[in-house]
Parts: sequence; structure tokens; C-alpha cells
Amino acid sequence: MNEIICPNCNKAFKVDEAGFADIVKQVRDQQFKEELQNRLHLAEKEKESAVKLAEATVRNLLQDQLANKDKELAQLKAQSELALTEKLNSKETEITQLKAKFDNVEVEKKLAVSEAVQKIEKERDKLANDLKTKELEKQNLENSLKHQFSSELLSKDAIIKYKDDEIARVKDMKLKLSTKMLGETLEQHCEIEFNKLRATAFQKAYFEKDNDSKSGSKGDFIYKETDEAGNEIISIMFEMKNEGDDTATKKRNEDFLRELDKDRNEKKCEYAVLVSLLEADSEFYNTGIVDVSHKYNKMYVVRPQFFIPIITLLRNAAMNSMQYKSELALVKSQHIDITHFEEKMNKFKEGFSRNYELASRKFKDAIDGIDKTIKELEKTKLALLSSENNLRLANEKTEDLTIKKLTHNNPTMKAKFEELE
Repeated sequence: MNEIICPNCNKAFKVDEAGFADIVKQVRDQQFKEELQNRLHLAEKEKESAVKLAEATVRNLLQDQLANKDKELAQLKAQSELALTEKLNSKETEITQLKAKFDNVEVEKKLAVSEAVQKIEKERDKLANDLKTKELEKQNLENSLKHQFSSELLSKDAIIKYKDDEIARVKDMKLKLSTKMLGETLEQHCEIEFNKLRATAFQKAYFEKDNDSKSGSKGDFIYKETDEAGNEIISIMFEMKNEGDDTATKKRNEDFLRELDKDRNEKKCEYAVLVSLLEADSEFYNTGIVDVSHKYNKMYVVRPQFFIPIITLLRNAAMNSMQYKSELALVKSQHIDITHFEEKMNKFKEGFSRNYELASRKFKDAIDGIDKTIKELEKTKLALLSSENNLRLANEKTEDLTIKKLTHNNPTMKAKFEELE
């Protein structure tokens, strides 16, 4: 690339090799035009000088010849009138011839000058046509360059205006959000923005601080939402990062992505979002919502003004996939039912086998117990039979017992029975 300074506006602009060669060619054409003018002017002067020189030469020659002739005429006059007359006639003839020659020289001179002038005029006309063509090419090139530069300037001005507007917007956003925007202030800002819409757009959503630090770290906020059946629609782990302009060590957004992914996985959230004011001059992060899923699955980096839009976008996408989640949950539940049925069957088989074994042992124990009972009953039977004999003997003794026998040798009892009688 070559840099050229415009002689009118003194502004520098760059052109490629082809453009530069065209401009150099135009400059050479201008030099050629000036050289042509100089050559035409010199040729005109040379023509005038040649004409004047030829006229002076002929004039001097004629003057010399006339002087010589005058001398000869004077000599001839001195010799004789006849000879003078003859010689005068002869000289007149010579003069006539010389005049004829002079006229021929003049004609040849004029013809030569005319031919030279015609040749020069042809060259001049050709050069003029070439110059005119070059002028047209130069004009076309200038118009093309002006149009190109105008388009580039307009495009550049539009880009500059867009960048200025974007810088002003970012500065305005930063000015609005950077008031005491240190520590948890960005968190408070996002919480306020969410609570503004909680009653209308997020009635059934859970959005609270992540206070569980059992694993050694925690995010800033967790967003969750479920349907009527309790199925999770979406869950997002949020991390908010801000840094003052006077901070000695500038942090990068990438410094926090690994920890955010860890927190998301530990809290079993589907998505992770870093809401950040770091790297404020980064064109990459200032475009809006930045997908960093190529590094960490289902992770995004957004500026604070895209906090609500990222929730809405992810939530709408999740809503659209709820039908598939429901069908998947149904298939899973059917699979779980089958699994439970098999588990119950296996448990029933195990229980039945155990109960059968226990019953079998109990039955054997019962048979053994019955056998023992039979033996005991046999003993009891024998004991009862033995007691029956004793009772029979007792009965017989009772039947043999009389009052007389009872009162024998017992005057008191005898007196009582007598009173009863």
C-alpha cells in the first residue's frame, strides 16, 4: 500500500499498487502534455528562426551577387556599351534564373515548412487526442476514487457513529449500574429487576440466594421453575461479577467460569449464567448474550441489561421441550413401575420361600410338639387312670361309710346326729 497526500485537503489516504500506478501514469501524462507544449513552442520558434535565417541568407547572397554584378556592370560599362549591353542581357538572364531559383527556394521552403507544420500538427492532434483520452481516464479514475472514498467515508462514518452510540450506550448503562456497584450491589440490582416481574411473569418461579456452601463454594442466585405436576421446567445457577475502574488487578470473565460450572453441577442446575460487568471494553462480551458452551456445557455470559432476557429465552425454550420431558417422564415412570413390579415379585418369592421354610420348620416343630404332647397325654392318661382307681376305691369307701361308723367312739358327734334326727 502507498500513502498519498491530497494537495487540496492535505489528507492522507492509501491506495493499492494498481491505483498508485494509475496515478503515476496520470502524472506522467501531465508531464508529457507540458513537454508537448514546450516542443510545439520550440518547433514554432525554430520554424520562424529557419524562415528568417533562409530569408537573411538569400538576401545576403543576393546582395553579394548584386554587388558583384554592379562591379562587373561598372567594368563592363567601362569596356564598352555593347559588351555591357550583352552582359546586362546575360546578367539579367542570370538574375532571372536566380530569381527563379529564389522563388523555387521560397516555394520549397514554404513547402518544407508546411510539411513540417502538418507533421507537427498531426503529432499535436494525436497528442491532444491522447491527452484528451488520458484526461477522460483521469476524470473517470478520479470519479471512481471519489465514489469509492465517499462510500468508504460514509461506511466509516456510519461505523464510527454506531461505535460512538454503542460506547455511549455502554457508558450510560455503566453509569446507571456502577453507582456503588461493588460487592453485592450487582446482585441487588439483578434481584430488584427480577422482583419487578416476579408477580406478573414469574409467579411460580423460585429465585433465591444460594446459601448452601457445604461443598466449599456457592453461586449467587438459583432460579428454578416447575409445572403443576412438580416436574422441573428449568433451573439456572447465576453468578454476578463487577469490578470498579480503580481496581488494581483487572479480572477476566473466564477466571470465574470453571467455579461456576462446578457450582452448577453440585447444585444440580441445568444452566449456568455469569452476569458480568468485567472487561467492559471487550467487543466479544459487549455483543449481548455470549454462548460459552464450547468450554462449559450450557453456560452463558451476559451483561446486566440481558439478565431478564436470558431467563426468558431459556425459559421459553424449556417450555417448548416440556412435552418431550413429560413423555420421557412417563416412559421413565413406566419403566420404574415394571422395575417395582419385578422387585415386588422377587421380594414375594423371597418372602414366600422364607415363610415356607419357616412354616416347614414350624410344622415339624408342631409335629414334634404334638408327639411330645401325645406322650405327655399318655402319661396324663395313665395318671388319670390311676386316679380313677383311687377315686373308685374312695367312692367305695364313701359308700361304706355310715353315721354309725362315724359316731363310733365319738359321743359328741353321736349327740349331734341324734339332735338332727
